[in-house]
Amino acid sequence: MIITDWVHVFAGAFILISLALGTWIHPYWYFLTAFVGANLFQYGFSKFCPLAMILKKLGVPESRSGQSCCSK
Repeated sequence: MIITDWVHVFAGAFILISLALGTWIHPYWYFLTAFVGANLFQYGFSKFCPLAMILKKLGVPESRSGQSCCSK
């Protein structure tokens, strides 16, 4: 998996977890959902993502390097 795949996995997991916590524990957990959504929104304009920077430093590849499913 590449960096963008991991970013989507983390964002989806945090959204689902915070929705569950907001429903069953305390509504303030919905702020985490809003934060993740706002971060995804600002990434669309600025291409700045702190998680992507962390994953890059951990050695996660940025591209699939020739492993495309559609190219022949």
